[in-house]
Amino acid sequence: MLKRKIEQQLLDWKDQTNHKPLIIKGCRQCGKTSSVLDFARKNYKHIVYLNFFENPDYASVFAGSLEIDNIIMLLTALLGSKAVFEPRETVLIFDEIQECPEARTALKFFHVDGRFDVIATGSLLGVKGYGKQPRSIPVGSETVMDMYPLDFEEFLWANGITETVTDTLKKHLNNETPVPDALHKRMRELLLQYTVVGGMPEAVQHFVDTKQMDGVLKIQRDIVRSYEDDMVKYAEGKDKSNIKECFQSIPKQLSKENKKFQYSVVRKGASASRYEGSLQWIEDAGIISRSYNLSITELPLDGNAEKNIFKVYMKDSGLFVSMLEDGTQFDILNGNILRYKGAVFENLIADIFSKMGRKLYYFHKDSGLELDFVIRYKGKCTPVEVKATTGNTKSLKTVLNHPEKYHVENAIKLGDYNVGRMDRILTLPAYMAFLLRDL
Repeated sequence: MLKRKIEQQLLDWKDQTNHKPLIIKGCRQCGKTSSVLDFARKNYKHIVYLNFFENPDYASVFAGSLEIDNIIMLLTALLGSKAVFEPRETVLIFDEIQECPEARTALKFFHVDGRFDVIATGSLLGVKGYGKQPRSIPVGSETVMDMYPLDFEEFLWANGITETVTDTLKKHLNNETPVPDALHKRMRELLLQYTVVGGMPEAVQHFVDTKQMDGVLKIQRDIVRSYEDDMVKYAEGKDKSNIKECFQSIPKQLSKENKKFQYSVVRKGASASRYEGSLQWIEDAGIISRSYNLSITELPLDGNAEKNIFKVYMKDSGLFVSMLEDGTQFDILNGNILRYKGAVFENLIADIFSKMGRKLYYFHKDSGLELDFVIRYKGKCTPVEVKATTGNTKSLKTVLNHPEKYHVENAIKLGDYNVGRMDRILTLPAYMAFLLRDL
């Protein structure tokens, strides 16, 4: 069982007095069900598990009265000895709750009743065109928690890197001192492995158990195909092909010199009016992240974001690499990612930042000045440049040399080098991106 951060989040939720029913949202196959069941086994005496995708008949329990005693009566009749209801000792797990909208409506009644905990999971909640809507969404009666594929730190845990090692890296970051060579080399290797493997639990477990990359790639491509199947199965009418085209264009979008998402790359002559809903569908499904261009490098970032100018990244680096041609894994593991013009490296940092809960922003001007990412760090607007190799930082220097225009005091450069500083630019090994947590 892979160690996941959501374990602590679930414990914190359970420890809250009068906690509400919990909904865990996330893309398909990111580990929601296994994490919830593992938590339930450790923390409850009885588990009542309903998977609405595998057993559509369970929805009939919620078709009539949603009074809790009535639901309990029907569940005990349906499940027999598998359904034991003991106040504060029983947890109900509603898996794939989007398949049974009335079960979500029932969360309000479970909250008011208060005898039993409820945890629901959903893969396509809120996705346009997916299934029926509940009679009413129980606003104020549920807690929603987002879950992602494994982030880089969880990947480190899976590969035997302890929190003691992470604390050592934090000290080197805070003190701006180089990481010892042996540790630096190991972390560089793990970052390249994470770039290729990503964080889908099945792929990570296979990698940890076997170290066989062909098996990892097969798992990833099966997941990508399942996403495409969802697009065809659940999208509305004309959107089916549009969504799939948008999704399949992502590698092309990121291979361009200007990585701004362009609908004309999806199909020649295409417009936003035709495809923007399709792109939103993919984002709502938890598959991609958008990075918005800033009109000015100044806090608050969201207030300065241009919502119609953006880049699109795959939420998971490993799935992105699997969408590229055969041989890409080998190239990356050998440190050869120059031929991909920064696409892989940028998507990697987008993966790390978005799984930390950071919204993504960048800065681009028609003059050619561009900053790969802009984040809020230690209370300041901070540009972050990512370089597969040393590379030049002309845009970064331009911004730093004109504080009256760009309102930037310091910057960070991530790449294949150790910790150091050059004037107002802090250079960091790319594997330290996950440590840039201070807001």
